[in-house]
Amino acid sequence: MISVDEAVQRVTRTFAPLPAETIALTEALGRVLAHDAIAPLDHPPAPMSAMDGYAVKTADARVGAELTVIGEAPAGRPFAGRVGAGEAVRIFTGGVVPDGADAVVIQEDVTAHGKTVRIKEAPPLGENVRDRGLDFRVGDALLERGRRISARDVALLASADVARVDVTRKPRVAVVATGDELTRPGEPRAPGGIVASSTYAVQAMVREWGGDAVDLGIISDRAEDFARLPAATRGMDLIITLGGASVGDHDLIQSALAPHGFTLDFWKIAMRPGKPLIFGRLNACPLIGLPGNPVSAMVCAILFVRPAISAVLGAPYASLIRSARLTAPLKANGKRQDYIRAKLSVSEGVLTADPFALQDSSMQRVFAHADALVIRPVDAPPAAAGDEVQVLLLAG
Repeated sequence: MISVDEAVQRVTRTFAPLPAETIALTEALGRVLAHDAIAPLDHPPAPMSAMDGYAVKTADARVGAELTVIGEAPAGRPFAGRVGAGEAVRIFTGGVVPDGADAVVIQEDVTAHGKTVRIKEAPPLGENVRDRGLDFRVGDALLERGRRISARDVALLASADVARVDVTRKPRVAVVATGDELTRPGEPRAPGGIVASSTYAVQAMVREWGGDAVDLGIISDRAEDFARLPAATRGMDLIITLGGASVGDHDLIQSALAPHGFTLDFWKIAMRPGKPLIFGRLNACPLIGLPGNPVSAMVCAILFVRPAISAVLGAPYASLIRSARLTAPLKANGKRQDYIRAKLSVSEGVLTADPFALQDSSMQRVFAHADALVIRPVDAPPAAAGDEVQVLLLAG
């Protein structure tokens, strides 16, 4: 068996970022930038008023001074002339500050009489003026390569007049469940059969992490069904199988696929749950064989599939490991790194982890209600309530 850290390294170093594709900005949310996004213009494109008021020369706008209003500058309709001595232009928020003006005095600080205004409060130089390029200028890097685009990023790109964005192509991830006992939700079940759940979870995780999950359904525990996988997964960037990896499962991933181009990198990791994970290649395509147990499969997907997808997208891998204080004691750990489901809370500003009393890996309801996994390293001594531990968050 190899350690979790070594397994993660061996998986992630297999992947390189995929090529870029250009998509509409409206489709960019959640995608990963393939190149730096460079500003093609200044923003704002001209000096803009931050308030409703009057554009003035500060040299003329002394308290008590009367200025002649020579025009107006609503947003989107700039004043065509120039502000001269003793003059002002009525301006509104977002309006272009006209040539000659160097401040905007807000309308509450003047008294208006027809075509003249009397200054009640003198503005300092640059008051209420947003300079050209205040936010960004032509050539500025707005967003860096590898960034996952948020809603705020979409707004930033739109403000820079960016209509199309270069993003890393989504990896195509084939997901296939194995086992004679499995049926889909809603289908009739044979005696002793169970409903397949891991495949739905893993596909949802792949999509959440930025991949394009391709459901290849359920295949039986027969070598001839496995023989069809090479053709079914042609053009994929990653293959994920569920089940058929443990001793006692007929070891189908290795034995049935070996004649069809499967080569093994490693098998078995010193962890619980999830020991029988397999990693290798089916011809040129990386293959991760997750355990059939649903909780084990989901834990392994978080630990190994998530960083693999980050690597293939060229996105920095954001660690979800934090420190927390135990609310209950834990016994000494053995030779496998353990991942214990727990609820998180904050007490007096300190993150606390409350492990569930029952940790059987078949208990999906416990996993669904957990917030984190308490990480128990190999040979960890007993831990007391109040001890600091590392936890892996189950949501960002």
